[in-house]
This record gives sequence, C-alpha cells and structure tokens, in this order.
Amino acid sequence: MLLGLLFALVAGLMWGLVFVAPVMLPGYAPALLTVGRYLAFGLIALPLGLLLDRRALRELQPGDWREAARLSLIGNFLYYLCLSAAIQRAGAPLPTMIIGTLPVVIALCANHRNRVRDGHLPWPRLAPSLALIAAGLALVNRDELAALQAGAGDPRRYAEGALLAIAAVACWTWYPIRNADWLRAHADRSPRAWATAQGLVTLPMALACVLLLALLQLMAPGTLIPTGYAFPFGDKPWAYAGLMVAIGLCSSWLGTLCWNEASQRLPTSLSGQLIVFETLAALAYAFAWQQRLPPPATLAGIALLIAGVVWALRIKPVRTPE
Repeated sequence: MLLGLLFALVAGLMWGLVFVAPVMLPGYAPALLTVGRYLAFGLIALPLGLLLDRRALRELQPGDWREAARLSLIGNFLYYLCLSAAIQRAGAPLPTMIIGTLPVVIALCANHRNRVRDGHLPWPRLAPSLALIAAGLALVNRDELAALQAGAGDPRRYAEGALLAIAAVACWTWYPIRNADWLRAHADRSPRAWATAQGLVTLPMALACVLLLALLQLMAPGTLIPTGYAFPFGDKPWAYAGLMVAIGLCSSWLGTLCWNEASQRLPTSLSGQLIVFETLAALAYAFAWQQRLPPPATLAGIALLIAGVVWALRIKPVRTPE
C-alpha cells in the first residue's frame, strides 16, 4: 500500500508537467505538442527497451502489443490532444478543474466494475472522500468560474475548452481501468517493460502523425497548424524540442512506469483517486510559472483534496463473492 501510494505520488508529479507545456508554448498548435511529446516518448523508449527490457519485451504476445497500441492511442494521443487544445482555448485552470474530476469518475466506475477482483469500497465510507475531493476542486476553481460568470472571458472559447476537457476525461477514465486490467492479469510481468512497450508502439503512430501534419501544411495551410508556422520546430525550436524531450522522458515514460507500479499494487478504485496528485502538481507548476501565490480559496481547496485522499487510504476493500 505504501509503495503504491509513493509510486502514484511520483506519477502525479510527473504528469503535472503536461499542464504547463501548452502555457509555456502558446504559439504551438495542440497537434504539434501531442506529436512532439509522443515522438520523444517513442524515441526514448527505443534505447531503453534495448538496454533494460529486451528479454521482457520478447515475452509479450501479439495480443499484448495490440492492447499496448490501443492504450497508447486513446490514453496518450487522443487524451493529450484534447487536453492541450482545451488548455489553449480556456487557459489552464478550467481544464485542470474538469480533469481534476478524474479521481471521482474513475473511483465510481472502478468500484463497481472491479468489485470482484479488487474488492468493493463500501459506498457509505467512500462518499466522504469523494465529497471532500469534489469540494476541493470547486474551491480551487472558484475564481476562474466567477470570472467566467462575470463575462471576463470569451464564453465560446471556455465552452470549447470545457467540451475538449470532458473528452479528455473520457479517454483517461478508460485508460487506467484497462491498463490495470492487463497489469493485474500479468502480475509476473515488469511494469517498466509495459511502460516501454507503450512507448515503442507510440513511435510509429507519432511518425505517421508527423507525415500527416507535413502533408496538411503543404496542401491546406492553417488547417491544424497556424498559417506562417515554421514547420516542424516553430519560432522557438530549442524551447520546443527541449520541452518535448523533458515531458517525453518524465511525464510519458517515467510517469507511466510509476503509474504501472501503483496499478499493480492498489485497487483501481483507490489508485484512481490518487490521480488527485496530478491536479495538485499541475496547480503548483501553473502558479510557479505565473510567479504568484495561490489565493486563500485555492489553498483551502488543496487542503480538502489532500484530506479526501487521506480519507480514501483509510478504507479497506470488502471482498465480493464471484
């Protein structure tokens, strides 16, 4: 339990970085951020697989590789494309709030779906934890919602960002549940090798997307990439390449590795709630980038989020008969 908690914490710290990348590179289209991140992930996974996990990767069957490809396509490409587009349209706080509902959504789905395998977290004992997390998310985003209601932002862009963030929630509700299914069914397999396998299947997808973006830029400029963009690296090539390598290594490979380790040790309904660490890390990085302190309401929300996680960790699953 303790190791699973620590792995989930590190995964959250790594994943929080992806929320500030679109803010740091505002002139880069979401498609470019997605392709750059996962191209870096695949290129990093290639030597790591050869050096560290060659034997474990050879043991994977064709069905395992197909599952890794599905997980990578939905949990990596589609999720981050929706997330980065949402952040660029609505800013970081609103998508962060919507993505922050993942601990509640995954816990609700997994607590029923996996009750035989993982045990059932009694709803009366789970409800206070979910309520604390929901209240914390509401407080964290109170200022942004008040600005939206006052008409300070563009309602259309906020609505588009909210819809894209909801699509990202759907992708990442499906991903951890299916990923945990494979890991729990293959408890003898290496979580690190499974993270590397997902990186390896990501590489050809990313290369295909690069070719597609290049063709679109030639044939229909401005479709997915702003007109006048210096394809492929833009006007800040070193910042773009460096940031993509950093999140490809830390957020994609290391974050997936730590999440796999946590998923093999914890019930999915519990590990899902620990995604709240990603929300906390994203908020910390966003405020650090803006060089300002969180307002009192945000600090109170953070305290409620932490209290919700602590409450959830105290709940013991009840075994459910087959």
